[in-house]
Amino acid sequence: MPDRPTAAEVVELLGLEPLGAEQITFRRFYASAATAPDGRPLATAIVGLLTEGPDSFSDFHRLPTDELWHFYAGDPIELVLLAADGSDSTTILGTDLRAGEVPYRVVPAGTWMGARLLHGAWALFGTTMTPGFAVTDFEGAEPDDLIARWPHRSDEIVAMTRTGVPRRFAG
Repeated sequence: MPDRPTAAEVVELLGLEPLGAEQITFRRFYASAATAPDGRPLATAIVGLLTEGPDSFSDFHRLPTDELWHFYAGDPIELVLLAADGSDSTTILGTDLRAGEVPYRVVPAGTWMGARLLHGAWALFGTTMTPGFAVTDFEGAEPDDLIARWPHRSDEIVAMTRTGVPRRFAG
């Protein structure tokens, strides 16, 4: 079995680039040629890399359509979901099925989600959306609003929400 690549090697080998304000790298590797009436692709897929350190996480955000998360390689990812009905859950994405890790998770439309490396050096993951992602879909969380609704999740909300970054993006 070959040695596991470093995070820097994964970035280079897959051609990943910084993702906006987040301290992760990614690459959109698929956007369907067919488009919806609004011009967005019918489907999109990205690959992303989370690395160790407190600044490498996917900020709490929500999207207007379902998003499918896939785990590809590396160390496990903690994916925290805060649902519109007030429920919440944590999924550990990874390869240790006996420990309860799973290789995929569907995040329903309108669910607040935040993700970070659970432990280790790096994790390679992907997300797929249909209809495809448009930058105007992204709605970043206001941490105080989430904490008011899910106070028992305040540590995770604070840890996975950046301050001073846009909560919406123009198209």
